[in-house]
Amino acid sequence: MTQRVELATVMDRMAVDEVITDYAVAVDDGNWEAYRELFTADGRADYRSAGGIEGDAGKIAAWLAESMQLFPMRQHLIVNRRVRFGIREQDTGDTARVQADYVNPMRFAGDDGGSAAPDFLCGGRYAFSLLRTYDGWRLHEVLVQEKWRRVPDRQPTP
Repeated sequence: MTQRVELATVMDRMAVDEVITDYAVAVDDGNWEAYRELFTADGRADYRSAGGIEGDAGKIAAWLAESMQLFPMRQHLIVNRRVRFGIREQDTGDTARVQADYVNPMRFAGDDGGSAAPDFLCGGRYAFSLLRTYDGWRLHEVLVQEKWRRVPDRQPTP
């Protein structure tokens, strides 16, 4: 591999990583317009393993906007990103697959106990599929594979 090809691959890895980070920030900040813009026109997501829905990016953004009202504090951490580039139409590097683990601490709305600590915590693995477009890398598919969750006992304070 030439240095020029290796540099292009590094730049693509950085661009793909930025899309994944932008995804987490859009969900955490509740920026559903930015969320939709991360996807290709036919992009889809599947949150069924986490108790959610499956559908196109617009449908998912609307569902997230409603369901995330339960959690005004959320911080999505996406780690252990494994990026693999693929071939589309005989041109290398037009597709990417990312496998990444996540931990997602959140706080329920209306919990006025004075604590900023999360009272809902879940984790699992994402499978992202991305395509190179004229506008840069975009999400084509997002699959959420929730592996665990913890909701501590919520007992009233005396």
